[in-house]
Amino acid sequence: MTLPGIRAARGLRVRRPWRLAAEASALLIALVVAFPLYWMVLSAFKPAGEIESTEPRPWTLAPSLDSFRRVFQQQEFGRYFLNSLIVAGTVVVVSALVAFLAATAVTRFRFRFRTTLLIMFLVAQMVPVEALTIPLFFLMRDFGQLNTLGSLILPHLAFSLPFAVWMLRGFVKAVPEALEEAAYIDGASRARFLWQILFPLVFPGLVATSVFSFISTWNDFLFAKSFIISDTSQSTLPMALLVFFKPDENDWGGIMAASTVMTLPVLVFFVLVQRRLVSGLGGAVKD
Repeated sequence: MTLPGIRAARGLRVRRPWRLAAEASALLIALVVAFPLYWMVLSAFKPAGEIESTEPRPWTLAPSLDSFRRVFQQQEFGRYFLNSLIVAGTVVVVSALVAFLAATAVTRFRFRFRTTLLIMFLVAQMVPVEALTIPLFFLMRDFGQLNTLGSLILPHLAFSLPFAVWMLRGFVKAVPEALEEAAYIDGASRARFLWQILFPLVFPGLVATSVFSFISTWNDFLFAKSFIISDTSQSTLPMALLVFFKPDENDWGGIMAASTVMTLPVLVFFVLVQRRLVSGLGGAVKD
């Protein structure tokens, strides 16, 4: 064996225990993170007697769909699900388009207070959502948006845009200006360059920001509880969980089944965009 081969073999033997330890640690962390999800799905399929048992077991020998039947028998469950899709879909699409245009503007153009605007984007992300709920309530009341889906869409747009613009700024900045100049020389207009050249290049970043926007909007309970007061037909899916919280005894099977149903669209959305998401997050880290 040559000298470089001996050194490589020694290095492999030295690094292998550390690599095994790192893989074991990653597997342990993954199990800890995934266990609540597993327990939620398991509880959704457990009979009522096993859920309320004083000796919980991480398995069931008699799976049941009774909890899911109670969930889908709720009269307004389908409407809640549709409202959540409308709110989350609108926030994802509108925030992606507006953030793309805004990120292009703050990256490609030089104007006064550009740096101040970027700093304001960061400051907006530092403000806790809970601190703005009451002011937003009065604002929605004055604009007549209470008990409407608009009262959920507008605040989520406001909280999603700063993060999306700041993240997409790095993707737009990574596109060489020489490419833009070459497109103009070939006769492309600014709009054509924007949508046919720049947009596909920053699309992974749009997917990454859309995932965060979708998850935060889909799982929102605070705004739905605060802004939808009397018109329950405008409620979203997280509000459906309140039906299973009862004064005398909570229906934990129904709660777990409804939570499982709520989780499915997020998983489907993540599976559909996972490849773009990985490349998008990689580009963000690289920037």
